[in-house]
Parts: sequence; C-alpha cells; structure tokens
Amino acid sequence: MHLQAFVLLVASALSAASAVTQGTHKPTWRELRGYTFDKFIADFKLDIKHDTEEYLQRRGIFMKELARVVAHNAAAAEGATRGRSVWTENVNHMSAMTATEKKSFYGRDKNVKQASRSNLTHQKQLPSNYKLMPVESLPTAVDWRSEGVVTAVKDQGHCGSCWAFASTAVLESHAAIQSGLLFDLSPQQIAACAPNPDKCGGSGNCNGATAEIAFDYVAGSDGMVESFQYPYTEYFGVESSCNVPPASPKVQIGGFIQLTANNYEELMNAVAREGPIAVSVDASTWHAYDGGIFDGCNQVNPDINHAVVLVGYGEDNGQKYWTIRNSWSASWGEAGYIRLARDASDAEKCGSDITPADGTACEGETAPQTVCGTCGVLFDSAYPTSVTAQ
Repeated sequence: MHLQAFVLLVASALSAASAVTQGTHKPTWRELRGYTFDKFIADFKLDIKHDTEEYLQRRGIFMKELARVVAHNAAAAEGATRGRSVWTENVNHMSAMTATEKKSFYGRDKNVKQASRSNLTHQKQLPSNYKLMPVESLPTAVDWRSEGVVTAVKDQGHCGSCWAFASTAVLESHAAIQSGLLFDLSPQQIAACAPNPDKCGGSGNCNGATAEIAFDYVAGSDGMVESFQYPYTEYFGVESSCNVPPASPKVQIGGFIQLTANNYEELMNAVAREGPIAVSVDASTWHAYDGGIFDGCNQVNPDINHAVVLVGYGEDNGQKYWTIRNSWSASWGEAGYIRLARDASDAEKCGSDITPADGTACEGETAPQTVCGTCGVLFDSAYPTSVTAQ
C-alpha cells in the first residue's frame, strides 16, 4: 500500500488529536509480550485485510518493530536497577510504517544552515541591558503548562509542517503570557503563507522550513488568526495555497530573537524568563517513545530534522531533563510530550550534522554543522518579541 492509502487508514483512528479519544486501546508497554499484529490492527482500528500483500508487508514491519521495542524495554528495566538513564518504548500509529513513511512526520527537508538568512527582516538582538542570569540562580524547575499558557497538543499528520505547529504553539503561549488571552491559533496560516524563497529548512509548507521563517512572516503580516477561522487541511500531506480569511487577527509580533547556537545558559535563561521556545532536534529515534527521560539520539552525527517546543525543564530522581512538546498527537509519548536528558555540560555534548540540508540550512549550504545537547536541542532556538493580543 502506498503512503497516501496507509495515511487514510491511520487517520480513521487518529483523525482527532488522539487514538485514545477515539475509543481505541493503546497497550501499555508491559502488555507487549505476546502482542500480535491482529491485535494491533484492532486496537488502532486499521482496515488492513488478511492474507493480502499489504497485510504481509505491514505485519513484517510491525513484528520487527515490536521485537525491538520489547528488547529495549527489557534492557531499560535492567538498566534502571543499575541507576542508568532509561525510557520506555511502545507501539503506536507509526509502528507498521516504513522508514520513508515516518519521514513525513518531520518538517525539515535538508539543504539548509543555522546562521545568517538575509531575507529575514524582523530578526532582533537581545536588548543591550539584558543580562544572563547564572543557571544556578534560575528556578530549579519550569513548566509553562502549569501557568495556563499552553494549548492542547496538536497533530501535524503526514505533512512536514512541524515548523508551523511549533512556531504557532510558541506564539500562543507568548501571547497568553503578555495578555492573559490563550488563543488557539492557525498553523495552517503559517504553513501555507510563510514565504521561504531561500528554501531554509526545506521549501516550505509540507516540505519543511524553520520557526524563524514563521516568526518573520507573522511579524511582517497583519497577524495570526484563530484555528477555527483558518482550519488545518494538510493532515494527509496535500498542500494548499495561502488563503487567509477576512478575519481580525488575534496576535501580532514585532519580530523574533534567535538564540546563540549551542549555548546552554542562554537557552535556560530564555525558557525560564521569557516563555516556551521553538527548538530544532534530531527526532529520528523518537517514534516509539512512550515515557521517561530520553537519551537515545545519535550524538556523533545528529540529524536535525524536526521542530518542537521547549516548554520547561526539571529534575526526576536526580536526573535533569528538558520538557518538549511534540506535534504527533496527544496519544504519542507522555501525552504528546517527551523529556530529553539535560546536563550543565550539554554545550560540550556535541556532534556533527553532516546532512544540514535536512535541518535548518538554506539551499546550497552543505557544510557540516556542530550541534550540541541531547538530540541537538541547543542548536537552533527562537522566540517572538513585542507580542500583542486582542
């Protein structure tokens, strides 16, 4: 079965934010021993016919993934007894997809670079009187969800629009912090309307871009409308042209700040003092994540390929973490979130992204890039400034 057809099958169970809310049964990781492909089909309500070529193909993919997940959890349980970092994995709506199909859940189409982008006219610098606080002076834990300024987790579907979802979520939160008004803004507006002539992070829309592209568009436009005014239509990966409705924008911004690459102290200050931050990561190994503090990325050659939202940080039994909001539905991970391992030495935990075109570079920029932090979380970070809401 081709990707589009399988997307339709998955959508039957996940057309809303979560398979759980559709009445499906997502097994716990402890229920996976003896779990079958037929049970998977029933649990996720997939219309895959028995004894067809599609059935055999998907079963082969699923059983291999199931065996890997069970083995991982067994090793994690053993590791936990020795005090090692552990996280659990599980089956989900992506467990029978090919590697190519899973790539549609990212939002960075390589051929791109973190630094100067001449076409972005609304980038600002940190104020001259802005002083970084020592990390030790910042709160020991931050979670902007507890402040009532974070909307529900969304589902980008099979469109590489993570950059639009991440930037929209950050805009929602900063507007709420400044005004007390929490709007559900339109990621469709950013995905369809933000220009990307230099093809930074991709060619735009479902083919990827960056949060900086999104913020620059919003700063130069009349502002963002609400999701109900301009609904998301690209779940199945079919792009549409820009068509902002004649509605009063709810949120405007004056520009955006891009943090210094790979600077742990600067990112800690930003998320603690300013609000949620759009960050770029290597999500290549995230698909089966179920819970716990994750530390399973390729740190030697991380592949920056996904945009997400940093909503805070904390510590669990002595292990520090970043709290990251994803856009793969609330049925994924910890209710749509993942906790990434964090350490004061993250700025020295670096690797080389040898395929920058999959991440934040612009077309033609192919030089390897140094990216730091778990899954490269320190590399590319940005947030809006002069935010107003009405």
